[in-house]
Amino acid sequence: MPKNKELKCVLIIGSGPIVIGQACEFDYAGAQSLKSLREEGIETVLINSNPATIMTDPAMADHVYLLPLTTKSIITILKNHPNIDAVLPTMGGQTALNLCIEADEKGIWKDFGIQLIGVDIDAINITEDREKFKQLMGRIDIPVAPAKTVTSYLQGKEVAQEFGFPLVIRASFTLGGSGASFVHRAEDFDELLTMGLEASPIHEVLIDKALLGWKEYELELLRDKNDNVVIICSIENMDPMGIHTGDSITVAPAMTLSDTTYQKMRDMAIKMMRSIGDFAGGCNVQFAVSPDENEDIIAIEINPRTSRSSALASKATGYPIAKVASKLAIGYTLDELQNQITKTTSALFEPTLDYVIVKIPRWNFDKFEGSDRTLGLQMKSVGEVMGIGRSFQEALHKATQSLEIKRNGLGADGKEIKKYEEIIDKLTHASWDRVFVIYDAIRAGMSLTKIHEITRIDMWFLKQYEELFALEVEISKYNIDSLPKDLLLEAKQKGFADRQIAHMLKCLESQVYNKRDELNINRIFKLVDTCAAEFKAETPYYYSTFEAEIETKDGKRYVDNESKVSDKKKIVVLGSGPNRIGQGIEFDYSCVHGVLAAAECGYETIMINCNPETVSTDFDVADKLYFEPVFWEHIYDIIRHEKPEGVIVQLGGQTALKLAEKLDRYGIKIIGTSFDSLDLAEDRGSFSRLLEENNIPFPEFGVAETAEEALEVAKKLDFPILVRPSYVLGGQGMKIVINENELEAHVVELLRSIPNNKLLLDHYLDGAIEAEADAICDGENVYIIGIMEHIEPCGIHSGDSNALLPPFNLGDLVMQQIKDHTHKIALALKTVGLINIQFAIKDDKVYIIEANPRASRTVPFIAKAYGEPYVNYATKVMLGHNKVTDFKFNPQLKGYAIKQPVFSFNKFPNVNKQLGPEMKSTGESILFIESLKDDAFYDLYSRRKMYLSK
Repeated sequence: MPKNKELKCVLIIGSGPIVIGQACEFDYAGAQSLKSLREEGIETVLINSNPATIMTDPAMADHVYLLPLTTKSIITILKNHPNIDAVLPTMGGQTALNLCIEADEKGIWKDFGIQLIGVDIDAINITEDREKFKQLMGRIDIPVAPAKTVTSYLQGKEVAQEFGFPLVIRASFTLGGSGASFVHRAEDFDELLTMGLEASPIHEVLIDKALLGWKEYELELLRDKNDNVVIICSIENMDPMGIHTGDSITVAPAMTLSDTTYQKMRDMAIKMMRSIGDFAGGCNVQFAVSPDENEDIIAIEINPRTSRSSALASKATGYPIAKVASKLAIGYTLDELQNQITKTTSALFEPTLDYVIVKIPRWNFDKFEGSDRTLGLQMKSVGEVMGIGRSFQEALHKATQSLEIKRNGLGADGKEIKKYEEIIDKLTHASWDRVFVIYDAIRAGMSLTKIHEITRIDMWFLKQYEELFALEVEISKYNIDSLPKDLLLEAKQKGFADRQIAHMLKCLESQVYNKRDELNINRIFKLVDTCAAEFKAETPYYYSTFEAEIETKDGKRYVDNESKVSDKKKIVVLGSGPNRIGQGIEFDYSCVHGVLAAAECGYETIMINCNPETVSTDFDVADKLYFEPVFWEHIYDIIRHEKPEGVIVQLGGQTALKLAEKLDRYGIKIIGTSFDSLDLAEDRGSFSRLLEENNIPFPEFGVAETAEEALEVAKKLDFPILVRPSYVLGGQGMKIVINENELEAHVVELLRSIPNNKLLLDHYLDGAIEAEADAICDGENVYIIGIMEHIEPCGIHSGDSNALLPPFNLGDLVMQQIKDHTHKIALALKTVGLINIQFAIKDDKVYIIEANPRASRTVPFIAKAYGEPYVNYATKVMLGHNKVTDFKFNPQLKGYAIKQPVFSFNKFPNVNKQLGPEMKSTGESILFIESLKDDAFYDLYSRRKMYLSK
């Protein structure tokens, strides 16, 4: 039992909808924390308004409240559960800490006798109030940048005059760098100061001297009640100071820090953590280090909670920070806890890594036309990927291959930038693709000194790039037959993909793959084990690499593969890769449920994913986790190694679905709906024929591959016309055009950005109502799990619409058509598993917009609203373990549930915020209402008129 015997019931505050700056890393932290507390027999109560996450699954906590994160909701919960003893607010990001402070100021914790664990109010206040933090650092002799806090426009002007430019403005009590900016010139100061004061909830900003070009580091710490402190991980930002850490490429462990400076930084971090308050839990500390021999250290900030970096550090080291922090919060000490990886040593140890981790953020600027794409103090990325390798070069390549932005790695894919001016511009104004542009700059003949002067990226990293390019030049001298074995092995050890090597040798990817096979240059798998193999690791958590063969005395040659294959029947679940708009955490929810359901059916479960923020990449979810790019070459090697019964692709969004064709071509069994059916649903021509055969109406459409063809099609269809590319997610590139000029301009633009794509042109049903249905089908029986009606009219992307479950004003005639169409389409597509169908309703006639035979964004929402484990059922159907008729469906919902989209437009002030067919929301919340007379519904419905042109 926990050392604090008084704690019987704990309230955990979640982080709410996903926004830029606060993503699913808190879902991961919260899920780990709930697991950790329940292991100790503690009753858990969770408040979180996000329906898409695994954290709010009924199985995760004893009581889940899908309520808005407000003090009103907190009071309701505390009244319902008078037995709650304590609140743990450190697992829900800044949102949870801010709510915790508000509840404290209103005296709520005191009124209900609630103890705060994992952090204390003073610690939150000191770390959030930049002036208090600065004063505290002064008292404990920790250097900080010269800075002053201001609460008015006039004070700000005085400070600017005193410090001179460049300056940094940081808003207090905000998240993801909201309200922060660099001021290089006096004429920009007024506007940026006003923006910072407005962004801060207490209208306070800190103005400090900009440490441009300094190196940036982070340390993750844990402390127990006996004041034992461990440093879990050091993280170095490849990008220097001036770019938000969430938008920086980060590397673990730190690469360019001298041991003396690291020890100094360690001592400073421990001193800082001890000074901010007397609590047991986790902390993230950020430092700037001068880029000269002195290596002066300046403290930037300390966050007394789990963070984006602690999710990364957990995945990087295999040390479950949130899980251990929760145990410390309830009174355990580090020496009493077990190391989760070795199961034999204690948690009072500092992990050592015999591999390198590289994290690269994933942006979605294409969704925000006209947005400022340069990186700075305000975070703009929507997700991230992590690569694990034996060297920085291998990890960097694996991370770039994980991004899913049609790149095969650094260079060697024919997509390099050749214009010198463009390269200079992208290096000078830190661009989102700078990780690739550095390689292009070296290819263009730019000296490392010049690249360093422009970017201030440490020379060590630039030399790593230079070595990679030198290897590319060397390999390009050969052809596939003459390439020496040692050169091919070196390229693979440095992370080059077969596709890149094929590009260098001017041959096919398959030829490189076959040559590797022939020469026995095979991918092997190593354990992530926290102790650099000093102790035996029990956890099946792997990354791939390449090694030279070892020769024994008796002449036997082998490579050391640590992933032992069992003789059990296995299932691979493909994850959804990095979060992005259109494919978010809802697919992680589906993957986790898929893994758990396959395990219940007696399979050994294997998860492949590269997203460090999610629960699917937690080391104890699947029987085996391969932390690898969801990239063909990696997946194929894992499948050849493990020989599974099949692969589940319909839970990992478009990422996994896109690999279905290759799996099918290589004779690998796809579990559930076949590739032919998946492809049929994507191919508009074939799908329309299927609808015609089944007498199901759909809007008139045409297919075009050139602007001329599009204009021909337009003559047959009436304007307005909805134009969209095929095989994309989140409505990418979709637009409604109203005349020939608009049509031609958009088609030309689309074919430039997505070459060789078939464009679909639909007659747009102006003013129609949109609805969608999700269903489970076993090939013979269909069960509709939910029908939703959108408040916004047809033409607004379903991910950006407020959706009501069940529908609120569709008559019996329309509902019957929706049910009939859903049954017919699910069976005609030979669906085995999940299917989502979208409808447009005009004049009481139901038209089909599209059908997706896979898990959709709305499945977790329906599952939470009705309290039913639909993904579990669907997976068992896919595996052929059950028929739909085996399940006793018992949905429970009083009134209505509304899926409400949440946007992050505040990160892109000058962007067109108008909604349309391309999705722009970053997350969602769920709102329950008892009747349509509820004010919340009335407000939403009245806004519908904005979108209706008639």
